[in-house]
Amino acid sequence: MMVIISYDVNTQDKEGKTRLRKVARECQKHAQRVQNSVFEADLDYSTFIKLKDKLIKLIDKDVDSLRFYHLGNKWKTRVEHIGAKETYDPEGVIII
Repeated sequence: MMVIISYDVNTQDKEGKTRLRKVARECQKHAQRVQNSVFEADLDYSTFIKLKDKLIKLIDKDVDSLRFYHLGNKWKTRVEHIGAKETYDPEGVIII
């Protein structure tokens, strides 16, 4: 299932900057960054639940926020990209 993950981490103090790096690093392990604080992840449900749990534990719920948009398996008809930065095919081959 395709999930969009976005976050807003308060970076007004050193702890916030550390949280931001940790949240971004965890998202990069499972998803493709498509904008600064927005990731697309094509995950099975179990992996999504584990990632969501990790991210919730990383943020400070009093000053940070996470958003998850569930696009499901028919996501290709729900995503439209216009402008800079070429898009990618999450079901295609990834070369590292």
